[in-house]
Amino acid sequence: MQINDAKKIVVKIGSALLVDDSSGTLNIRWLKGLARDIAELKGKGVDVLIVSSGAVALGRRTLRMGSRNLSLERSQAAAAVGQIMLARAYDLELAPFGIVTGQILLTLEDNKNRRRYLNSRATLATLLAEGVVPIINENDTVATDEIRFGDNDRLAAQVAVMSGADMLVLLSDVDGLYTADPKSHSDAVRLETVTKVTPEMQAMAGREGTALSKGGMKTKLLAAKTAMSAGCAMAITYGYVDRPLSELSKGASCTWFLPERDSQTARKDWIASMKTRGALYIDDGARKALKTGKSLLPAGIQKTDGDFGRGDPVDVLGPGGTPLGKGLVRYNIAEIEKILGKKTHEVGAILGYPARAAAIHRDDMVLD
Repeated sequence: MQINDAKKIVVKIGSALLVDDSSGTLNIRWLKGLARDIAELKGKGVDVLIVSSGAVALGRRTLRMGSRNLSLERSQAAAAVGQIMLARAYDLELAPFGIVTGQILLTLEDNKNRRRYLNSRATLATLLAEGVVPIINENDTVATDEIRFGDNDRLAAQVAVMSGADMLVLLSDVDGLYTADPKSHSDAVRLETVTKVTPEMQAMAGREGTALSKGGMKTKLLAAKTAMSAGCAMAITYGYVDRPLSELSKGASCTWFLPERDSQTARKDWIASMKTRGALYIDDGARKALKTGKSLLPAGIQKTDGDFGRGDPVDVLGPGGTPLGKGLVRYNIAEIEKILGKKTHEVGAILGYPARAAAIHRDDMVLD
């Protein structure tokens, strides 16, 4: 596996890479190198998403909160201040390359709630289509323990799944997964390739992270399991170099976690396994459009069945009730019944708010 093979990459960056431990200031030189790497990938037509820690570390210095553990309220206050600084830094370093950045803040609840998940997924897809590099972080200012990812390794894996990425890169303080902690065991051996995360691997994952970082190898293995199950390859590689992504493309030491299937196949299998909540009956013109890879538009829907909400799986049935497949619908049944058979430009006026072009997007559909 090579980074040059990817079409959509999520890169996770920890606090310790971005923020100097002693001074609490941004490592601008390192960030400039990363910006060059991102620009190079973008120039090759690769979509890049950044999951970045660092907000709390930056904010606590600005607010002079010291190095001791912070209460939830003080941590959230630090995040609120630091997030502005973090977003500004990425924007300033990527702007000279003509790259626009956007900020996305997520919580675990956004991933578990289907409507929020679909909203987040649609926003990411639109940003990427516009050539934007999303800068993503956990929404520390509002998240409580019950709705937290807790670390950005797992957040990055969920972003990879949400965005349909085919590669996730975790920039770390170690160049891969070892049979033991290489900092304390000279005989530790790095694993070149992993095709399945085993209980034995998780047992040997080692201690938790540094003072600035909440993650450790255990969280990286959890991220690997999430990414691989969705058909996304993952690499753990050493981040403390000037051009970490460039070095990875040149064959830098790392551990590759390789899935058995690609991300698109994995997503289709996931949709196919769902229990449907209703059905959409479509006309022959829509049936022909779906067979050529098009999305399902409201104009092609003739009637509905069941009781479904936005994001629920529904059967797609052709003329005479012929099963055609299933997909995740982008409107609830009440909305669909108002707009079925209508042209796309009419939908917004009928519903009274901006409308989505597709009732079921082709990426959210699997055909029989």
